[in-house]
Amino acid sequence: MISVSQALSDIAKHRAQPATERVPLNGLIGARLAQDVAAKVTLPPHDASAMDGYAARFEDACEAGKTLKVIGEAPAGTPFDRPVGPGECVRIFTGSVISNGADTIVIQENVTRDGDIITTLQDAEIPRHIRKAGIDFKAGDILARKGDVIGPAQIALLAAGNHDSALVYRRPRVAIIANGDELRVPGSELLPGQINNSNPPFLASLIESWGGMAVQAGIARDSQDEILAMIKTCADADIIVPVGGASVGDHDHMRAAFAKAGLRMIFEKIAVKPGKPTWFGTLGAQRVLGLPGNPASAAVCAHLFLRPLITAQSGVAAQARLTKPISANGPRESYLRARVRAGLDGMTVTPFPKQDSSLITPLAKSNALLKLEPDAPARDAGDVADVIMLGTGSGLV
Repeated sequence: MISVSQALSDIAKHRAQPATERVPLNGLIGARLAQDVAAKVTLPPHDASAMDGYAARFEDACEAGKTLKVIGEAPAGTPFDRPVGPGECVRIFTGSVISNGADTIVIQENVTRDGDIITTLQDAEIPRHIRKAGIDFKAGDILARKGDVIGPAQIALLAAGNHDSALVYRRPRVAIIANGDELRVPGSELLPGQINNSNPPFLASLIESWGGMAVQAGIARDSQDEILAMIKTCADADIIVPVGGASVGDHDHMRAAFAKAGLRMIFEKIAVKPGKPTWFGTLGAQRVLGLPGNPASAAVCAHLFLRPLITAQSGVAAQARLTKPISANGPRESYLRARVRAGLDGMTVTPFPKQDSSLITPLAKSNALLKLEPDAPARDAGDVADVIMLGTGSGLV
């Protein structure tokens, strides 16, 4: 049985380097950049008006009652081709190029106009309403870094930087194999002894949120032959995640089936609670991470070990003050489902009272894991503890 840190080291050591591909903007959501992306252009590319109004020289328009002659118009995309001289102004619109000689915008609400003459209605203390060239970014600035996960705002930034695509890591294909005679697809008519198979849809949602492509291969009964047949259907997967059948009972056949298929085992057990039966190995070019069947065990170990296998990154580590005492920990590194809240005095963490690995309700209410080192002493309320943040809302996301 190995430590959590050793397991993570082994996973990092045997993690396959993903292939890269160039993907157009409309396919980038959730993808991870394979290289830095620099702006090809400057934004804005020129001094631009931030308002509809009149471009003028500040000294000519800084006091109420000033009159100026309108010498032309500058719609967005069509700059006015003459400089603005003393006593002159140009009708201008939001986004329009500032004409040479002008250094302020008088907004249209602050003037009256009679033919080609405007009269200012307010005093102004400083020039206003001009966006300077490059105020957002300049050509050559790094817009996004290698390893960043692309969201809607990043797509807008790349598009504004004149990129129509980006080089990203190909999403790893992750196949989930469930195992158990008692498992049924959600929505089934359940007979005595049967339960809904909640792990694959939960794990699939996590995998997708981490940038992978989840494939729910199905439910294999407690039979080596049936598991072997399902392994063959996952031949195009980069990672296989067998769930359940990982213990040493008479009906636990998952590891034996993978061994028969040619698995090279890297480790078989981890000194972690929950999730001791988690195992890891390689099957040719594929990586195989076996998770326990209990929902909380599968969830915790997915966050601890599957996420870095997919992304090479772990959850965000933080510290928070305990809201209640906790007892001393045993010999295994433990992770309690917990709720972190932010307040004026910093973050607090409250572990849920029920930590049984079969329970799903605490899982749905958690947004963090409270980490306890092996043989850690009892802690009092107010003590600082290590946590792994799992999302901003409720649930392990």
